[in-house]
Amino acid sequence: MNSKIAVIGLGYVGLPLAHAFSSKYKVIGFDIAQWRIDELSSGVDRTLELTTEQVKEAISNGMEFTNRLENIADCNIYIVTVPTPIDKHKKPDLTPLLKASESIGKVLKKDDIVIYESTVYPGATEEDCVPILEKFSGLKFNKDFYCGYSPERINPGDKEHTVTKILKVTSGSTPEIGKIVDELYSSIITAGTHLAPSIKVAESAKVIENSQRDINIAFVNELSMIFGKLGIDTEAVLKAAGTKWNFLNFKPGLVGGHCISIDPYYLSYKAQEVGYHPEIILAGRRLNDNMGIYVANQVIKLMIKKGKKIEGAKVLVLGITFKENCPDIRNSRVIDVIRELQDFGCEVDISDYWADRDEVKYEYNLELKKDIDVDIESYDAVILAVAHNDYKNLDLKVSDQVVFDIKSVLDSADGKL
Repeated sequence: MNSKIAVIGLGYVGLPLAHAFSSKYKVIGFDIAQWRIDELSSGVDRTLELTTEQVKEAISNGMEFTNRLENIADCNIYIVTVPTPIDKHKKPDLTPLLKASESIGKVLKKDDIVIYESTVYPGATEEDCVPILEKFSGLKFNKDFYCGYSPERINPGDKEHTVTKILKVTSGSTPEIGKIVDELYSSIITAGTHLAPSIKVAESAKVIENSQRDINIAFVNELSMIFGKLGIDTEAVLKAAGTKWNFLNFKPGLVGGHCISIDPYYLSYKAQEVGYHPEIILAGRRLNDNMGIYVANQVIKLMIKKGKKIEGAKVLVLGITFKENCPDIRNSRVIDVIRELQDFGCEVDISDYWADRDEVKYEYNLELKKDIDVDIESYDAVILAVAHNDYKNLDLKVSDQVVFDIKSVLDSADGKL
């Protein structure tokens, strides 16, 4: 098959994928944001998933960036990598996915293949997206056009496990299309592929990957609460237990980002739609969703023990991205710690040398300080929220200051999970 590929959505998932495909195929990157198109066309990727050299390499391979539908009308493979968030009621918000399907439907042609990578609940591709493709194209599914599902496994900020080095699950709406989709990805994925027997199997596999991690992290978060009350070092307990060959290595912490803290809600939504109330999945979510409040309360207790006046106390939070060494602030649960401390009357400053000031202001309405603006010793309490490399060697123990280490990387901390 002579493939011309359009990648729809040029964020943390879409851009690295488009770059990988551009080494062997004609690729057009499509995004609705004009500023994103302008940045990438000049060689700049603010997500830092690609270097300037890599973006320019893709351009030199013939890759184009556009927000005009007519520019992708002659493609025959459409790969959708748009976000799939949850709404304020923690229900799946398929708006970006359905809008992308509508756009593709307007340019879809006979024998084209639409492949979805966005995380969804089982059935979403064929039950929610396909009807929109049919409506706007006037074509018939599995007769005139076809679909595939190959869930993204991007790990933002990870420069070792990049897109081509992570084994890829693939699937198609017919056995023949499944083979075509698998061969397409096999041509760039050096780690290999796994062809699932159906789209629903591939969708289900994706959504349980992160649900499993969420439940395991919830378990160790609960352990940290129990051992905290018992006066036992959780990190030491996990290290001792980890000497057994089959003990799973998870650590307590805040669970944010656009995967682990979101995907379980997609699975639980679908489960409840068919009449089953998932106990374990939602219990894990409840516990992890409340960890920010727990951390803030632990900090307040330590401050009280040191005779600190809580109202008006100055607290510095180091890190607001959802994970270390990455600029991604989407669904960062550090915000829960900040809001809870503000409710106690604390004056909270946030410093993060990875995050973008404008994005933090837009997303959370917070003023972000850079490290050069911060006098650490002037604060009543310091919370290491994100283990960026430059924070791991900080000596934060000064006078009667409270230091709380969420990531358990500092020797000088008064408290940690």
